[in-house]
Formats: sequence, C-alpha cells, structure tokens
Amino acid sequence: MQLNIIHWLEHHTTPCLFKSIFGLDCPGCGTQRAIIELLKGNFTESLKAWPALLPVTLMLCYLALFLVFRFKNGHKILIVFFIVNAIIIAGNYIFKFAIHAL
Repeated sequence: MQLNIIHWLEHHTTPCLFKSIFGLDCPGCGTQRAIIELLKGNFTESLKAWPALLPVTLMLCYLALFLVFRFKNGHKILIVFFIVNAIIIAGNYIFKFAIHAL
C-alpha cells in the first residue's frame, strides 16, 4: 500500500510556479521531493531536498495540539517554532544560491 502511494506521488508532483515564471528556486522548492524521500525512509536525502520539513511538521503538529488543548504559553512556543523555521528556510535558500553562484 505504501509503495503505491509513494509511486503515485513520484509521478504526480506539481511543478513550482515561481520557478517556472522566474527561473529561480522558491524557498519551498524541494518540499515534495523531501516528503517522498522521507516516506521512502531516506532521512538524509529528505534533509538534503528541504531541511525544514521536519521542523515545519513538528510545528504544525504542535499547532494542532495547541488549538485543541490551549496550552498556557503555547503561543510563545509557536512563535519560537516560527522563528526557527523561518531561519532554516531562509538559510537554506541563501545557501542554495551561494552554491549555485560558485
């Protein structure tokens, strides 16, 4: 069953609209590949494709829990999650351009 889902995802990825218009990767480029690699069990390849996948997933899970249980200082933790994720995404984006400029 899982192999069928992975196979379907591999053949039904959508192209990045930003990249097709401007010819540059967007900050989210690699997300689909990262999800597919993670489902295959290739943790390292997933991190290479888009390093923010796991932190963003953790943030979304925490957000869901916060919306249900309304933790006392949950909003502060979500702010920290957001800042960390923004730094990871921006850092990865800058790193990609630095590597391609060489």
